[in-house]
Amino acid sequence: MTADGNIRAVVDALALPPGARVDARVPKKMLVEQGAPTPADKRAIQEGIDELQWFAACKPATIGVPAFSDDTREYLEIAVIGCAFRPAAKAGRLIELIHRAIPYPVLLITSDASGVAVSAAHKRKAQNEAGRTVIDRIVAATGLQPGAGDGAQLAFLQSVPLAQQPRSDLYALYAGWLARIEALNAARLTGAFVASDDSVTIDQRREALDAHTRLAKEIETLRGKARREKQLNRRVDMNMAIQRLEADLASYKKSL
Repeated sequence: MTADGNIRAVVDALALPPGARVDARVPKKMLVEQGAPTPADKRAIQEGIDELQWFAACKPATIGVPAFSDDTREYLEIAVIGCAFRPAAKAGRLIELIHRAIPYPVLLITSDASGVAVSAAHKRKAQNEAGRTVIDRIVAATGLQPGAGDGAQLAFLQSVPLAQQPRSDLYALYAGWLARIEALNAARLTGAFVASDDSVTIDQRREALDAHTRLAKEIETLRGKARREKQLNRRVDMNMAIQRLEADLASYKKSL
């Protein structure tokens, strides 16, 4: 399957109504003008993006889900965007720039040599600038290979159709897609994909994923230090610390 075909496979899995589809190419110039704060970012967009496409506009009029607004957020539309990266593209930075450039919450599907990445980031009103939005953290699942037969990946794609998401408003809908991205990341650690819209379950899994990521980095750093340590007693202390962290890691894995 081509990179473009991989992106379309994920978009098709959303099962959006025809009225929501836009299927229009977005000029890179627009992204450069609206989402590149530095010359390096402009260069990253020009050199790293092969094609940017606006696949769908999920609005009350197109999908029958009400808008959402409170003191912090205003969700009038969810944009479904696809982007094919060129080799050597700075994928992480480009994903962040695309999320920042578009004023609506974005379900972003990107592709590069490592596969497809699906990402989401809640947006909220900027405190000091009327009409401007800022993103919360980006949640992404990377390395998807649509059509490869991976169990967790198949379960993820089967869980994302619009009809299976919370439909009370656009914020709840977007939170549903974001929670399924997190569920896929958890499934890659546990082997079992479990989609849930229960807020307690989602919060517990999110905290466990964050803790797992943090502990895995700490263990990796300590292992590197232990390999370089020449004093035996200090190396023993580090190895004992690694064992304690590994026990904590296993504990958090059970909460996923």
